[in-house]
Amino acid sequence: MKNIFKNFLLGAVSIAVMSSCNDFLTQSSPSDLQEENVFNSLYYANNVLNKVYGELTADQTYAQYFGIIWNTNSDYELIDGLGSTAEDTSSERGNMNYNQNPGWASLARAWDKMYSVIEYTNQIISGINNGELLSDESSSVRSDARRIKAEAQTIRAMIYLDLIRNFGDIPMRTEPSKTDLSNAYIGKEDRDVILDFLITDLEEAITYLPYAGVVTTEHVTRGYAQALLANIALTRAGWAIREKSKSGYETATNSDAQYPTQRPAQEERTALYNTALKYLSDLITSGNHELNPSLANHWLLVNQLKLDETYRENLFEIPMGLGISSELGYSIGVRISGSSTQYGTKGNSSGKVKVPAPYFWSFNKYDLRRDLTCAPYVLKDANGIIIEEFDGNKPFEIYVAKWDIRKMTEEWRSIAIATGNAKWLTGINVTKIRYSYVLLMYAEIMNELYGGPDVNGPAGLTARQALGKVHSRAFAAENQSIAKAYVDNISGDKESFFNAIVEENAWELVGEGYRKYDLIRWNLLGERIQQMKDDYVAQISEYPIKLYFKYKEDKSSIDMTSVQWYATAEEQADLASAPASEGWISKTFWGDESRTPNKTNLNDKLPSISAGLNSSVINRYVMPIASTTISASNGTLSNSYGFSN
Repeated sequence: MKNIFKNFLLGAVSIAVMSSCNDFLTQSSPSDLQEENVFNSLYYANNVLNKVYGELTADQTYAQYFGIIWNTNSDYELIDGLGSTAEDTSSERGNMNYNQNPGWASLARAWDKMYSVIEYTNQIISGINNGELLSDESSSVRSDARRIKAEAQTIRAMIYLDLIRNFGDIPMRTEPSKTDLSNAYIGKEDRDVILDFLITDLEEAITYLPYAGVVTTEHVTRGYAQALLANIALTRAGWAIREKSKSGYETATNSDAQYPTQRPAQEERTALYNTALKYLSDLITSGNHELNPSLANHWLLVNQLKLDETYRENLFEIPMGLGISSELGYSIGVRISGSSTQYGTKGNSSGKVKVPAPYFWSFNKYDLRRDLTCAPYVLKDANGIIIEEFDGNKPFEIYVAKWDIRKMTEEWRSIAIATGNAKWLTGINVTKIRYSYVLLMYAEIMNELYGGPDVNGPAGLTARQALGKVHSRAFAAENQSIAKAYVDNISGDKESFFNAIVEENAWELVGEGYRKYDLIRWNLLGERIQQMKDDYVAQISEYPIKLYFKYKEDKSSIDMTSVQWYATAEEQADLASAPASEGWISKTFWGDESRTPNKTNLNDKLPSISAGLNSSVINRYVMPIASTTISASNGTLSNSYGFSN
């Protein structure tokens, strides 16, 4: 902590007031400022806040670790590398399959960087509380100071939530490090204590934050803070693995004897649900955020680095920088296999995160989200032309189509080409909470509080109507009757509607970092992972052995409307005998494995998926604290959940 404090004094402030995403990432710092002077100036206080935003773009925070990798595995989001590589505990392949190892170097890197951000936010909050700005004679100065402090409080809450969701109980630091190191070494705090503090702290911050429009969604705003508070309250009310049993809490049936999975009793959960509902309702009725009517347009804007100033569906986008940060579209997204004349020699998307075949087949065939989320093909360069090719028998290696190199800008393409064979960085912002997630949280809470989906709530919506908004948006105008029939026919009992929320959550949000944490708080992580595996075994004989499709007139783009995903055996036979002049092409596909001796996916890869989740401690989804962090803690930290130190 001594180094963090020193670095704050020497490097936390920049020489110009900054507001754009690139400004957050290009900072220079004078070394002659004293801490007591920093927070008596809006100029410098705002620049320290910019430093905080800049830290959110590091690989060890949201550009890679918490933005892409650590959100896996869920039932439908798989880290790359299965089979024997899923046991590699020196990389994300083993650790995200829950074969965690305290020696994995990324643990310490993430811990240090996230707590470094917390240190900066604590400096801002303390500095403004103890400085002169809050008592300035100018109301606008006081207002700006409160806004800066509130942004720091919100970012601190976001960081703590992500640390808790990945590590469980952690040290809680709410004041800056002292020069004498008297508060440098602290032990772990019960996560419920931290989450309760964050809820109260955000309630204060919300009153001083503007809605988006006054500032862009590349800043935390009132809407994001409201949604974050609700998410924290739901996490606090949900299931979690505990270091020891807590009196008065409910214990799950699938619970470890030593490290139980528990949640608060009903009365406390109800209070938390009501708190979350209040802030979600305020957000919804503000009208400041809406669903973009076109989901395709939403993802086009994201890929083109354009903020949606009309609908503001993304409540907060961590501001990355083109060519500077973000691996969205590079490590996750539609894959370009190798060198191409259009996109450079490196190719893209190692497929760090992929989705499995049962997820693809879970969609209604008219749901536009299927093809906007799942890319069961790769892009290849064929004599200077980019063509789409189905990638054969890889049912656990469907790429995530939400980030698509073909949707990005010419400026981005130029950077990718100029980068040569090195990793290129897309600058695509990492989104923290979309409005569709707000509606699904609202639907979940209303269903829980009122025992079903059809009671009108404080936002003027029933749970069914909130879910319906999300579901209907995913269907074209000519198929709206199909979407409406689905929503109308969801049973009105609480459990059935909750199950519909679980499914909608998957269709809408997979690949974006929500689902793992929701499955954890619902105590469904292990159950749903097993369900995905069972579904694969049950479905594999039904997958097409050969997939029939046509290319568009350009001979390079697959006509997705032609793909015979659901053809019966008889229909496939007819297609096989169709004359070549009709343009049908066939590709050996996933179903081939069920009829061949070589069953690699079934016998090798499938068992390796998330194999460590219940192997030694039931529901051990949390990460261990790094061995190096423990050794440097002066005896204040140790591992639990059966992990070694």
